[in-house]
Amino acid sequence: MADSNVTSLFRSTAAHSPSMAALARESDGTGPVDFCIPCNPYFPTPAMFDEMAARLREIITYYPSSADTITAELCNLLQLPPQCVAMGNGSTELITWIDHLMVRESLAIPVPTFGRWTDQPMETGKRVDMFPLQESNGFVLDLAQYAEFIRKRNTKVAVICNPNNPDGGFIHKQALVQFMDAMADLDLIVIDESFLEFADAEVEPSVVQEAMIRPNVVVLRSLGKNFGLHGIRFGYLVANPALAGRIRTMLPKWNLNAFAEHVVFILKEHGAEYAQSLQQVRRDRLDMASHLSALPGLTVYPSQGNFLFVRLPVGAEGTVVRDRMLTEHRILVRECGNKIGSSSRFLRLVVRPQTDVRRLVSGMEQVLYGTRRGAAVPELGTGTNYSSGTAAVDRLVGATNGAGMQNLAAQALGTGTSGVGMQMPMPVPAAAQMQQPQPVPMQVPQPQPVPPPQQPQPQPQFEPMVAAAQVQQMPMQQAPPPQMPQQPYGVPAPAPMPPQGPTPTGVPARNGLTAAQVRGATSPNGMQNLAPAPATGWPNAQSWPNAAGMGQAG
Repeated sequence: MADSNVTSLFRSTAAHSPSMAALARESDGTGPVDFCIPCNPYFPTPAMFDEMAARLREIITYYPSSADTITAELCNLLQLPPQCVAMGNGSTELITWIDHLMVRESLAIPVPTFGRWTDQPMETGKRVDMFPLQESNGFVLDLAQYAEFIRKRNTKVAVICNPNNPDGGFIHKQALVQFMDAMADLDLIVIDESFLEFADAEVEPSVVQEAMIRPNVVVLRSLGKNFGLHGIRFGYLVANPALAGRIRTMLPKWNLNAFAEHVVFILKEHGAEYAQSLQQVRRDRLDMASHLSALPGLTVYPSQGNFLFVRLPVGAEGTVVRDRMLTEHRILVRECGNKIGSSSRFLRLVVRPQTDVRRLVSGMEQVLYGTRRGAAVPELGTGTNYSSGTAAVDRLVGATNGAGMQNLAAQALGTGTSGVGMQMPMPVPAAAQMQQPQPVPMQVPQPQPVPPPQQPQPQPQFEPMVAAAQVQQMPMQQAPPPQMPQQPYGVPAPAPMPPQGPTPTGVPARNGLTAAQVRGATSPNGMQNLAPAPATGWPNAQSWPNAAGMGQAG
């Protein structure tokens, strides 16, 4: 696989890694060893794959049953009431409809996290209040501080991913229930449990039962990740009948494909194999963490997912490590520089069988240290602008370790571009100044002085990154809207009370940043015309594991 092809593939997918199909097309037709996509490597079993292959013609030739039929079978397996469940074509379809139907104007989410929870609301003009998880605290989510942050921002919807992606952070069920009760007045609380099947921190970690009896809670769960079938695209949500029904009535009648139907209907025969696969992933996670922790200077964070979040040694740069692992060792890793709240010093590595882990560790040793341990791969040269979509705003947040900056939009626009991507003179992040995961004092650049507002407001302790969707382009014959005065970031403008009700779809939230400002430009002319946005069961069914966590310890 040519280096130039690798560079092209990753630059063209700023918000995600390239697909395995794209990587295979650029090589000899076979993909690399995959430590990037968080999938269960032990399920389905080889026998199940053989059975599906034998029925391939039948599966892909005919229409599937309706979504109601497939959902009813899944609920029979999970012992959940069908009126409380909605199945989607992957969790991203459900996230999309949650945003369209239930997010009126603002959403809070800890970062770094799964990108669709930040990007989807931006794309429909919502304000996204991003609560930065602190590297100095191991990216642990403090629910009390998160609740205080939500109150100060007056956010309407709160999201928690448990375990969180990419760090694998876990919150116990009792703490989540207390949080839901404290936030009972919010429009919506979403608990994304897409990776919870891999957790073993407690016996019953899921809050699906609590969601069904609460008026404003939705639990999102994955099937593709747990079953090792990302390509099928299926997942489900659990909520009270009114919320679940609201989503279900908007979904197309045939939004689930025939492969999804086939898998759902054969699962009841393979509960034991599935449970064994989860146990094996948990054992492999411990083994993999142990081997990676032995690499000098590499920090491995505790995880309850089927992946590990690692910080590279001082001096190592994630995009260089990623590309060399792929071109020299045919191993695909997830560099996290394009995740808001993260940086290129972090990788997410999926848990895989021990044979693959030995290959990963050997490759990491050669890339990071060469012929001697302790000598990390050199960083990119000064002025080099090569990262997989790392945005200017991402770098600002990383540089301040989540403390926030005033005039954020102006700083994001402060320099031009040269070639592909966005360049910004940034201080060395806190992560690059430490050998160990203890906090280290850090120099933060001072923002340019700005005129004080007429009515100064106290700043919250945890300043968010506020993001909004791209501004809709207006027809040329229409007069442009009046220009709004620019205000320092985080300080509201002295203006009349904002209009009540939701922000119209496609219109940026008041005083927010556009999606382009958050994600960064990806073309030589990408910085032009960027300005601050104007105001405008599994209870036990035979041997099948419990969706609420039964039998997961071990």
